[in-house]
Amino acid sequence: MDREKWMGTHTGLAVFICIIVFALGFLLAGNLGLYFNLIGFLIVAGGTLGATLLGFSSKRVMIVCKILKSAYRKSIKRPHEIVEILVDLSVKSKMRGILSLEEDEEETSLMFLRRSLGLLVDGYKTDQIREILSTEMYFFKLRRSESERVLRTMAELCPSFGIVGSIIGLIGMIAGAGNTANILITIPIALTSTLYGIILSNFLFRPFETKIADRTSQELLLQKIILEGIIAIATELNPRVLEAKLKSFLTPSSRKGRLVSLQRIQENFKIKEEPFHPSYAQAISD
Repeated sequence: MDREKWMGTHTGLAVFICIIVFALGFLLAGNLGLYFNLIGFLIVAGGTLGATLLGFSSKRVMIVCKILKSAYRKSIKRPHEIVEILVDLSVKSKMRGILSLEEDEEETSLMFLRRSLGLLVDGYKTDQIREILSTEMYFFKLRRSESERVLRTMAELCPSFGIVGSIIGLIGMIAGAGNTANILITIPIALTSTLYGIILSNFLFRPFETKIADRTSQELLLQKIILEGIIAIATELNPRVLEAKLKSFLTPSSRKGRLVSLQRIQENFKIKEEPFHPSYAQAISD
């Protein structure tokens, strides 16, 4: 099973277990059917969605849905994998020149890395590369913050519309105080609306907001590693020094092993036993 499928299965299984345990708590407290009320749910869900669309464009809401779908279904590369890629690119640029990285620009699956390699191959100066990529990182964070704000707003709205549903139920109950059938209809609306508001806020929208924030932090870390790696390649920093520099971004457990080695370079660049090129010998020297 590849990493993306494992991630989706793991997340789905975790959510399923949580829902089962959550529902079991309601079941043990009484008849599970008592907690289902379509009118109360429509008041909370409809009110929250309507208020959100009044505050944000439908396009922004759709972007949030796409980000959430990507966050839960697609994995991103780990920091040590990015470090390995950058060290390989550094060695390759030493052996074959900066222009040889153009072919890697099309192969990489990371848009930010592809963009960075494009700037490097096109001959931009290091200060220009840093400025362009830093600007891109800033606005990436800004866009993600806006998506987090959408979910945070929805989480804040849900309990409020739960109270609205409760008030509607109480008004109906008071209006039909002499009608037992009417009271039996309105009391569930009054009680379940508040319940739905709290559940939707704390079980869905706040976790979704946290997920996007966590994903953003991970991606910004990768982008920072890529930025520093590309600048180092542009300044022709020794691959071993680059490796030591980039490993400072990693956790201690991820720093094991040496990336720049003769065997690794020969495997990655399909180099057979042949006389060393001077730049190749220098690239792997201590």
